[in-house]
Amino acid sequence: MDLCETWLVMHLMHLMGLFSFWISFRKFTTLFTRVFGFLHKIMKGNCNAWILVSFNVLLTTGSLISFTLVLSLVYSYAFSSPNSVIKSYDEINGETNSSQLQVQSYVSRDACNVFDGRWIQDDSYNNYSYPLYDASQCPFAEKGFNCFANGRKDIGYTKWRWKPNDCDIPRFDARRILEQLRGKRVVFVGDSLSRTQWESLICMLMTGVENKKSVYEVKGNKITKQIRFLGVRFSTFDVRIDFYRSVFLVKPGPVPKFVPKRVKTTLRLDKIDDISHEWIDSDVLIFNSGHWWTRSKLFDMGWYFQVGNSVKLGLPINSAFKTTLLTWSSWVEKKINTNRTTVFFRTFESSHWSGHNHNTCKVTKRPWKKTNGKDRSPVSDMINRVVKNMSVPVTVLNVTPMDAYRSDGHVGTWSDNPSIPDCSHWCLPGVPDMWNEILFSYLLQKDEAS
Repeated sequence: MDLCETWLVMHLMHLMGLFSFWISFRKFTTLFTRVFGFLHKIMKGNCNAWILVSFNVLLTTGSLISFTLVLSLVYSYAFSSPNSVIKSYDEINGETNSSQLQVQSYVSRDACNVFDGRWIQDDSYNNYSYPLYDASQCPFAEKGFNCFANGRKDIGYTKWRWKPNDCDIPRFDARRILEQLRGKRVVFVGDSLSRTQWESLICMLMTGVENKKSVYEVKGNKITKQIRFLGVRFSTFDVRIDFYRSVFLVKPGPVPKFVPKRVKTTLRLDKIDDISHEWIDSDVLIFNSGHWWTRSKLFDMGWYFQVGNSVKLGLPINSAFKTTLLTWSSWVEKKINTNRTTVFFRTFESSHWSGHNHNTCKVTKRPWKKTNGKDRSPVSDMINRVVKNMSVPVTVLNVTPMDAYRSDGHVGTWSDNPSIPDCSHWCLPGVPDMWNEILFSYLLQKDEAS
């Protein structure tokens, strides 16, 4: 009930009280007239009436006095001054507003699902414009992902940002983040989609560096699709951004004896990748896996699964992936000091292949208005379930639903090999930049909380 409603009820109660008092007064007047007439008779000598009725008169008078006293007490309690009623309401309203502010603060800082939202086309957001960088000016942006340089003319795909429904993602401030990362090491582990995010982050951070030559690959390596390690150092800030190629996260092994000839290589589902010791000494650790867990990338290439000394020829791919996640989660729990290292796992990135055999790639000019069923993935669901049951904190970057809309963001035929269309990888700048904005929104929130 608001203030106006309370004022109306208060005055209505006043009117009811006055009406009750008027009725009581009329009854009292009638009684007084009858008593006066009776006394007149007494004055004429009707003493018998006096003796007979005197007790009733006293009883009636006492009841009237008692009624009047009770009515006065009730009236003073129920119809207190307007100022006191408004003051009480204001106090209650103030407590309610304070509670609402606390709830809103909680939702925006701690309980907001940043992956529940929509894409908004925005040329100028928080005093800066999309795209966040020019890939042609970033030496670490892979040529095959620089769609604009490869001939794509509609640059609208670079002008979209993700807007959560219940909060905002902080503006990406490259200089501030470099200061935050000073003396630290960020490590990406996964497949080529992980490498894309790694390239995106480096290009984003380079916008905050004055001397571009102070940023370099630590071993002088060029970016290639098969290289297992790439590390870029921001020397002015003593920051390392590393990438390790581990598409399955577990260890490939030699072919055991006495197995069918179709088995060319096995994946040791119970053994983490042998380069995992290089991931440990990190401050931020981001994993991904999923795009290689397909029949064409595994069975058709002679890759099968092994647990212990046993080759699991009939093991379904989804079951193998779950076993891999359990191996990975056990390794994280045993090897990673989560008091120092913040761990993330990015979910499956929606691809937009179409056609009967999912081999047709049609890149649109604008994002889809609906997810068309691509907002869910068995791979992502398994990642969420396994992480939920871990004994150490790991944050899932659940990008699957948000990526589902971005049918416009893929490389398509604007790559270094246009004869092979690509609806799995993303243009740079583009969607992976938003992954990094979300990543650092978590890191900024963690620093503010500590």
